[in-house]
Amino acid sequence: SGTRSNAGHLLTEPTLTLSISPILCGCILTSFTLAVFTLDTNSATDTLCSTLSSCLDNFCPLSSRPARTTPSAPWLSDVLREHRSKLRAAERKWLKSRNSTDLSVYQSLLSSFSANVFTAKTSYYHDKINNCCDARTLFKTFSSLLNPPPPPPQSTLTADDFAVFFTNKTRTISDQFSTPQTEDNFTTTNAHSFSSFSPLSETDVSKLILSSHPTTCPLDPIPTHLLQAISSSVIPSLTHIINSSLHSGTFPSAFKQARVSPLLKKPSLNPALLENYRPVSLLPFIAKTLERAVFNQLSMFLVQNNLLDSNQSGFKSGHSTETALLSVTEALRLARAASKSSVLILLDLSAAFDTVNHQILLSTLRKMGISGTALQWLNSYLSDRSFRVSWRGEVSKSQQLATGVPQGSVLGPLLFSIYMTSLGSVIQKHGFSYHCYADDTQLYFSLQPDDPTVAKLMRPPEACVLQVNDALCCHPKEGQNHSHRLFPGLLPAGGMTSRSQFEQLSLYSFSKNI
Repeated sequence: SGTRSNAGHLLTEPTLTLSISPILCGCILTSFTLAVFTLDTNSATDTLCSTLSSCLDNFCPLSSRPARTTPSAPWLSDVLREHRSKLRAAERKWLKSRNSTDLSVYQSLLSSFSANVFTAKTSYYHDKINNCCDARTLFKTFSSLLNPPPPPPQSTLTADDFAVFFTNKTRTISDQFSTPQTEDNFTTTNAHSFSSFSPLSETDVSKLILSSHPTTCPLDPIPTHLLQAISSSVIPSLTHIINSSLHSGTFPSAFKQARVSPLLKKPSLNPALLENYRPVSLLPFIAKTLERAVFNQLSMFLVQNNLLDSNQSGFKSGHSTETALLSVTEALRLARAASKSSVLILLDLSAAFDTVNHQILLSTLRKMGISGTALQWLNSYLSDRSFRVSWRGEVSKSQQLATGVPQGSVLGPLLFSIYMTSLGSVIQKHGFSYHCYADDTQLYFSLQPDDPTVAKLMRPPEACVLQVNDALCCHPKEGQNHSHRLFPGLLPAGGMTSRSQFEQLSLYSFSKNI
């Protein structure tokens, strides 16, 4: 992989094959000293990352080359590249000599190359489709083949423009709320507690590294596939760092910065407008390995003690958008069968992950029985985080994050699910039914027209400092706008949009069919 420079060049490393793994292992083992095991968490982390980076630079120094304007074809093999080189050489020879013999050689190579390209394309697409093990993978494969990513959008935006915009967006939302008192939003229990993390063995750390998908980002000291190949030489020091972090309740400072890549939400949107982009965060692989160690222990405690919201289908094993949709649709169908009038409200929260209030999240964790160094570690994980935006070879100035859970992280989805339990408890307190998939919240109820509790529905998000981006009100039985007649004065005509057709979790539903 490479990073585009302003001059239209790429800083690249030579092709990293696993054949250099033994050499790199020897370099790393030579560079490490026993002193690393006496260092604190931050110093040991810095030493590990700098050693990995310097050893790789010794064998694979960065070089500059012209940047390609188009990506290389995935079916183009080394054999075809060699054949193409011979074809171009034959073409140049014929153009220079204009000899009939040279023309014949060129035409023969051209015919052979065209046939080989057709065979390579056919084989590539055939293998891609046959290797799809399920319908989801098959759909994604067809989508990537039929709808390739669009070319980079043309705009005058800079990396700093994106950084300031993303920061101001979350700050504007957060500033609208004062931190509420949430002591009554979650029932405190003293029956269970989680005060510290258990240390990991070298075998445990090895499993975490080798079982993880080898994703790599610009913040990684070496490519992840290479780290996995030389894992035997870094496992002891990495185990020390993880256990030191868990024992001291300190998340390494080197892992608290994310690299954000702006992504256009839809190809049809105007690429010149900042609001049409969403931030995609990239985090170091070693940081996510440490997060997995925490995730495994924390999630086990939450599941064993039934502390997670049963009405949350996001980020949960055995659950998906299907379980969320079926739960809500079946409840509405049963209400209609009982001749009841129902209202469904779909809530979309603006920048939900980025506006999580740390004080409320830590308070919720404390009420769940998490304390001691475990809570201290989570506090350290959330605090003093920052990000830089990478855009067309430029990197923005660092921006501090006062709120939010890291997107693209391992712990982020779990912490967000914990955060949303306070919203669920508020909804349940008022006797409403609901189901969530991540930040997509579906409220529904069946009641008499004169019930006065409907007006309370728009208040729950304030209990966890989240802003409603849009609310859609649908009356599943009677159709569009009839809910205003059934519940006069309770559903604000200007605050909600009443629809007989609505989209929930990418599925279109029609009220007459529910």
